[in-house]
Amino acid sequence: MSWLILVASGVMEAVWATALGASHGFRRPVATITFFVSLILSMLGLARAMTDLPTGTAYAVWVGIGATLTVVVGLVTGTERLTVARCLLLVLLIGSVAGLKAVS
Repeated sequence: MSWLILVASGVMEAVWATALGASHGFRRPVATITFFVSLILSMLGLARAMTDLPTGTAYAVWVGIGATLTVVVGLVTGTERLTVARCLLLVLLIGSVAGLKAVS
């Protein structure tokens, strides 16, 4: 159950990161509210997951999921472009997170 909560928390990290950029310095109310709600949910989920999982592993998985999904959102919306280097680094990031989970 903790892994499921951690994954959901990582997804919320991508939501708050994306909403933070869309808030334009907290000047857009919907994006600002989305940022704060998803930030709180993300932190609560991470804190809950860390009660059962090793802190370093939980944090790395949380960051990995959030960072990867944030880049994917940027690619889908066209605010970021996919390069070979970026693609290889994302694969390395995902592989590293999977590896940490496998050895924990």
